[in-house]
Amino acid sequence: MLRLSDIHAALGGVLHGDGACPISGLASLESAGPDRLAFVAQTRHAAAIETTQAAALIVPPELVPRASARGPCIETPEPHAYFARLTQWWRARLQAAQHEAADPAEPAIHPSAWVHPSAELGAGVRLGAFAVVEAGVQIGANSEIGAHCVIGARVRLGAQARLAAQVVIGHDCTLGARCIIHSGAVIGADGFGFAPQQGQWLKIEQLGAVRIGDDVEIGANTCIDRGTLDDTVLEDGVKLDNLIQIGHNVRIGAHSALAGCVGVAGSAHIGAHCTLGGGAGVLGHLRLADHVHITAATLVTRSILKPGQYSGAFPIDDNVNWEKNAATLRQLYALRQRLRALEKKS
Repeated sequence: MLRLSDIHAALGGVLHGDGACPISGLASLESAGPDRLAFVAQTRHAAAIETTQAAALIVPPELVPRASARGPCIETPEPHAYFARLTQWWRARLQAAQHEAADPAEPAIHPSAWVHPSAELGAGVRLGAFAVVEAGVQIGANSEIGAHCVIGARVRLGAQARLAAQVVIGHDCTLGARCIIHSGAVIGADGFGFAPQQGQWLKIEQLGAVRIGDDVEIGANTCIDRGTLDDTVLEDGVKLDNLIQIGHNVRIGAHSALAGCVGVAGSAHIGAHCTLGGGAGVLGHLRLADHVHITAATLVTRSILKPGQYSGAFPIDDNVNWEKNAATLRQLYALRQRLRALEKKS
């Protein structure tokens, strides 16, 4: 079991109260028990300081008097970010303990994994059961490839990457260092490219690839299509949730984050530090400037060249009222024309 002072020594901040306070785990304010550490990010959650059972808290400076009155705490200007770094530190400790407890006879590369003779695996690479690594692949040091993953020919994978089970990376794609790819993700499938010909669809071969920067995380069952000629690009630090579709030749700028079920159509360009709420959609060939924030379920139908927050969802209502409003909306143009005619008469 750790002491609060151990966490303080590792991550910094200002320690208030008893540093010997025992900490056996992390928890939310609501579920924390008397041996857990929790955090309060904003003053609007201050009331929970009195009701939580947590052994200690991580709090911003303005909440230190209230938190220290009930027990030990760590002061930091950014509690949420501090807690994020704490989860990383905690996970690293758990993984180190697991490696120490592992059977030294257990091979780093599972006997059922298949690796092409021309593939290059860095030091400390681990391959799970039935993983496939094709010709010309390069995998960086200390990367972990889960069971049943398929790494296509000539893929470049940076150091300390982590692929969960059943990830597929198509040929010629590149992923940077410390990428995390969750189960079921497919990177480098063909983009949706077809040309009409005499009532049929003629396939356009997708000759590009996917290029992903460092520190990118991609959620479960998310699909990122390869480019038609140029590459589909995700820059450093991009975060994608589960069940996202990224079309061919899309470019997403550094440190942008997309929530679940977002769809981005082909050749759209999203700037850096953007956010898209769950279920949002971006039509093809549009441009979003840096620091554009799209709220959930919004459909982006035009380029947005100015930073800010944008919404376009029809407000939810009970079905009877919604149908009335929808019927009125369909008549809006006719009502506008009648109003203009009346204005001309007056």
